Amino acid sequence: MTTTPVWSVDPRTGKQREQVAVEATSQEVDGAVRAARAAGGALADASARAAFLRTAAALLDDAAAHVIEAADAETALGPGRLTGELARTTGQLRAFADIVDEGAHLDIRIDRADPSLTPPRPDLRRYKVPLGVVAVYAASNFPLAFSVPGGDTASALAAGCPVVVKAHPDHPATSELCASLLRRAAVATGLPPEVVCVVHGFDAGLELIRHPLVSAAGFTGSVRGGRALFDAAVARPVPIPFHGELGSLNPVVVTPAAAAERAEEIGGGLAGSVTLGVGQFCVKPGLVLVPRGADGDRLTTALTKALGETEPGVLLDHRMRENFVAGVLARAALPGVEAPVTPGSGGEHTVGAGYLTVPAARLLDDALGGAYEVLLEECFGPVTVVVRYTDQREAAAVLARLSGNLTATLQLSAAETEGGPGPAAELIEQVTGLAGRIVVNGWPTGVAVAPAQHHGGPYPAATSHSTSVGATAVERWLRPVAYQSVPDALLPAELREANPLGLPRRVTGG
Repeated sequence: MTTTPVWSVDPRTGKQREQVAVEATSQEVDGAVRAARAAGGALADASARAAFLRTAAALLDDAAAHVIEAADAETALGPGRLTGELARTTGQLRAFADIVDEGAHLDIRIDRADPSLTPPRPDLRRYKVPLGVVAVYAASNFPLAFSVPGGDTASALAAGCPVVVKAHPDHPATSELCASLLRRAAVATGLPPEVVCVVHGFDAGLELIRHPLVSAAGFTGSVRGGRALFDAAVARPVPIPFHGELGSLNPVVVTPAAAAERAEEIGGGLAGSVTLGVGQFCVKPGLVLVPRGADGDRLTTALTKALGETEPGVLLDHRMRENFVAGVLARAALPGVEAPVTPGSGGEHTVGAGYLTVPAARLLDDALGGAYEVLLEECFGPVTVVVRYTDQREAAAVLARLSGNLTATLQLSAAETEGGPGPAAELIEQVTGLAGRIVVNGWPTGVAVAPAQHHGGPYPAATSHSTSVGATAVERWLRPVAYQSVPDALLPAELREANPLGLPRRVTGG
């Protein structure tokens, strides 16, 4: 049998480091899914599930030096960034363990029988059960937090679903290392190691989404890749939920009053957000509406200075570098587009940060035949497009051309933040229809892992209305079941009248 090796590659040099694995055959994908399904029953024990998640976090923390070294060697993201990402990853695992212990995610609702109602109400008891095997597609730009030990895996396991992860080719060694730690944690807490399985290879990813025993999938990546998997998920004989985070432009609107009040501060902050992680965050601001005039000029002058002082950086792989350079060239070649700081190649293995500018009228001129639509598409890397607008009407018209986003940011003046009817309130209303998270006087880069967080948005930001970050991410892997007039002794323990597990529940009737 011919096998295709999976190599770990150093993005700083483009050279192969080591062979990590081989691409999984269809038979091996089938074996991984079946093994995960067979192991899944053990996850029904909530105490073991919570202990597993906490033990996994502890093992990752104990191996921090090794994990960070491996991830940096494959991604060039740097120890500082990766140290923070590992803390976020282990924090997610512990947070989902707390969610399992609390039990509120089961959303238990009990309506006791009431024959006096018209029509009479039978005894109804509802809670949520795990879907089954979840396929997780790891992200390139987060080798920990959105990959093997990341949020999709943690939330699926918290729901009681075993996981098969399709590892990302940009960090296979890191994926294998983290998988081994998760499997060790499973064994240490009395669970089968197969509750987490990993496969490699493009074809393996297609086999995984089509496997009849896979019940749902989570994905973080490009629009093209995510849409292909989404289409495969819904084309199955039995379609399955596909929770994909795809592309996002993450627009920013700077009001004239905000520019007058703190142009230099906004310009410097924008530069920092655009270049964070070499522009490889899914919430990087890719389109910025800046008012024409002296205050807007002050802002772009500060942006020019900050980006001009930014050192070239290494992208996650050479394919992404080539796409970035080509994408910037195509955008810069459009008539009327200028590059005050030219983004693009920064050397053989690096890229330079920069930005492009264009008058808003160009984006709104239908006579141009849509040539400028490319400026309204995500360009992965350290670049943003500054759109100069003349008035609020023009800014609103540009926003109306945008598709769904993960975030939308408003830079407002102090007076505008005091509320009440007016342009700021109108902007809030408009961008609420565009994005899953609205930011005021901050920057979208940095997604807090918190119960109220939402990381998603209208398509193509995401393929569903769920979140991939925060406590409610667990809901993606559960489905509700109602039991009507079922004798108490036959009910699941979670729904019995005496509440033997001590779970939170909402009860109606005496």
